[in-house]
Amino acid sequence: MHDVSDHLGTEERDAKFRATTGVPASWSLTATARPQSAENFEAVLLAIAGHDLRQPLQVIQAAYERLGRGVRTSSEQLYLRSGQNAVDRLKEQLEQILAALRIQERAQRLELKPVCVHQVLRQACREIEQDALAKGVSIHMVSCGATIVSDSLLLGAVLRNLVNNAIKYTQPGGRILLGCRHSCSGIRIDIYDTGIGIPAENISRIFEAFTRLDAARCDGLGIGLFIVRQALSILGHRIDVASTPCRGSRFSIFVARDTKGE
Repeated sequence: MHDVSDHLGTEERDAKFRATTGVPASWSLTATARPQSAENFEAVLLAIAGHDLRQPLQVIQAAYERLGRGVRTSSEQLYLRSGQNAVDRLKEQLEQILAALRIQERAQRLELKPVCVHQVLRQACREIEQDALAKGVSIHMVSCGATIVSDSLLLGAVLRNLVNNAIKYTQPGGRILLGCRHSCSGIRIDIYDTGIGIPAENISRIFEAFTRLDAARCDGLGIGLFIVRQALSILGHRIDVASTPCRGSRFSIFVARDTKGE
């Protein structure tokens, strides 16, 4: 991850990034989350556990049963890799479910406090940086000294999921840029990527549970952006999405600035 220490989100840097990536959006949507009842939320998690988690477990079982019978052929390594890939998928899916459960728990005792944007952005980048490096995607972060009113745990979960989503849908050699800028209503936190983009007709669906617009590129549960929606609903923050297919996307979170510390 590259930490760029100049002023946050200047017009010059933003224009340069857009010019090189072609990110200017041809379609946009402001998606404001709708709170869901605890019963509905728990039902979604039960559906995940009952359906999507079975498949990788079955792959693991089949792969290691073959190896356990003493098969010694040239395909042994292939079965081992298949099992390891399934284990990795299962770990990611369980992490997503745990994140969703943490959000639900946090909502019951939420207290919005001053949060340093730089710290929460940097932490999110650090936690996801290895995944980006493994895929050959670079992450750049523009330093920010702004303080907002939010919850660091929930906002961190939102940013991690957005960056992770950007990595999944960005080709090797692509770039992701994180930063923020002042807006008329507070602070706007931006995540740009040079990925495959989102067709206009699908943008309104991406925050629904189990949505995977390109299953060939992403074999997860399809709840990453659903978690984003749930967390932002609890926080009362707004998200705006703009994207151009084959060029990239921008996810922007609008948060109130902490004026007490000024």
